[in-house]
Amino acid sequence: MSITGTLIIQCIVFAILVAFTMKFVWPPIAAALDERARKIAEGLAAADKAKSELAAADKRVEEELAKSRNDTAALLADAERRAQAIVEEAKGRATEEANKIVAAARAEAEQQTVKAREALREQVAVLAVKGAEQILRREVNATVHADLLNRLQGELV
Repeated sequence: MSITGTLIIQCIVFAILVAFTMKFVWPPIAAALDERARKIAEGLAAADKAKSELAAADKRVEEELAKSRNDTAALLADAERRAQAIVEEAKGRATEEANKIVAAARAEAEQQTVKAREALREQVAVLAVKGAEQILRREVNATVHADLLNRLQGELV
């Protein structure tokens, strides 16, 4: 066999191999590669979709957090205003009650003062009568009268 014949036979065998490969081997490999490319593309698309959904969810979470912070701040401010109002009301009531107590104490002190004055007047009257009785029973003497008056003055103090 000559080199040309061998070369032709090799070309024919190569052509048959290429045809066989193109008909039976290449389609499953191409299908597998296409399937793999499709799966990769779907995975990338799903990752992009998940990324965008995550970004949207993060945005919603931030909005909800901001809303809850605002609501919480509003509730705290309202509670503080209520507490301040309650404190002011309690202060007003306490002042009012204190004024009532002070007024009652003053009235009671005034009554006690009046009673003490009345008691003193009665005692002074009794002492004056006793002093007059003693002066009138004894003989009229300036030194004796001075002693009685000094004792009377001591009893008054």
